[in-house]
Amino acid sequence: MKHLEQILRTSIVMGQPRTRRPWKKIMIVVEGIYSMEGTSCNLPKIVELKNKYKAYLYVDEAHSIGAMGPTGRGICEHYGVNPADIDILMGTFSKSFGAAGGYIAADKDTIAYLKKESHAQTYSSAMSPPVARQVIASTEAIMGIDGSNEGQRRIRQLKDNTKFFRTELQKRGYILYGELDSPVVPLLICSIARLCAFAKCALQNGLAPVVVGFPATPILGARARFCLSASHTREQLSWMIDLIERLEPQLGLKLSTRQKLKAK
Repeated sequence: MKHLEQILRTSIVMGQPRTRRPWKKIMIVVEGIYSMEGTSCNLPKIVELKNKYKAYLYVDEAHSIGAMGPTGRGICEHYGVNPADIDILMGTFSKSFGAAGGYIAADKDTIAYLKKESHAQTYSSAMSPPVARQVIASTEAIMGIDGSNEGQRRIRQLKDNTKFFRTELQKRGYILYGELDSPVVPLLICSIARLCAFAKCALQNGLAPVVVGFPATPILGARARFCLSASHTREQLSWMIDLIERLEPQLGLKLSTRQKLKAK
């Protein structure tokens, strides 16, 4: 947050790089949950800085909507922030909603401007009726207005799955990025060679992990990224953990020193 405030202050004082003219608008762009880190943004503090320096705030909720907060309403509900304090809220329908496409929520003038000027809006086709129906059905389930508690059950199940998977791996000495409630679970592997070997061995044993390396991560920040779902059963998660444990001796995936310290 200190670095963000420093950038805001510098941008206000120094203006544009070449002409030093003042910026007409300064926009802070953050993600609700960062897809490569599994960490959430410090939204209350960011809103505070946004108001302090009269900037604008754009929040990408692709991984947090439908997953974070007691009722799945995303990062704003998770931190108790009023959505009205966010100038632009963006999310996707391809994850928690199980559909396609996405949305942008903002004031009427901003939406009207995007409809007029956005290249994607001008040259894209409308959402198909089956996809729209899926989005509506998922929204009704998450909000609990479909006459069932299925949406809330899945939100609770996702949180249970996330805490179990993260806790069990960390207890075994693996380094995970992100927070306990984050359904995005990056397992730090570091070496590109080790990352490729893990992906190959896991696939041969029936697990297809998403692996990410340089330049999407730092050169020694290669990782396997697990995106958990409410549909995962405890047996499936235990099987994944057991498979990682079986692969660990030949790949050297346990990089944490916590177990060594406890052993002493």
